[in-house]
Amino acid sequence: MCLICDRIEMIKRGENPYFVRELKTGYVVIGDHQHFRGYTLFLYKEHGDKTELFHLDKAERALFLEEMTIVAQAAAKTFGAEKMNYELLGMGDAHLHWHLTPRVSGDLGSYGNHGKGPVWWYPMEKMYSDETRPNPDELQNMKRLLSAALDEILTEGTQ
Repeated sequence: MCLICDRIEMIKRGENPYFVRELKTGYVVIGDHQHFRGYTLFLYKEHGDKTELFHLDKAERALFLEEMTIVAQAAAKTFGAEKMNYELLGMGDAHLHWHLTPRVSGDLGSYGNHGKGPVWWYPMEKMYSDETRPNPDELQNMKRLLSAALDEILTEGTQ
């Protein structure tokens, strides 16, 4: 089983403290590490042989992309993003999942090109250090705020 599938099983058992919300095509979770405050993932519900966007039928792909966009919008609003970064990678875990990273000026510090550039220009040992994990109260607050933003956006979409 893959890491993403493991995380989804934890959600189903009520054991994933980072879980925010279930949507039709996936699960919204706060990232374990928060150097980039508001880093959020959107995990596709299925795995199997669906490891590429083009493996999804047209309607499922459209819905997955639409829901990812809603999650990104909620993260941007909640965490004050100046710009969102979107990544759908997969050589680490082939399970379809989006990395949604709210970006603000100065979040790379002195790294990158005068402090600007992609998130991977920030040292991994700093990005994934224990100091970047939210404490339980911070995590609950982040989840509450993101869930409220999702409620607002999803409600707007039904009017």
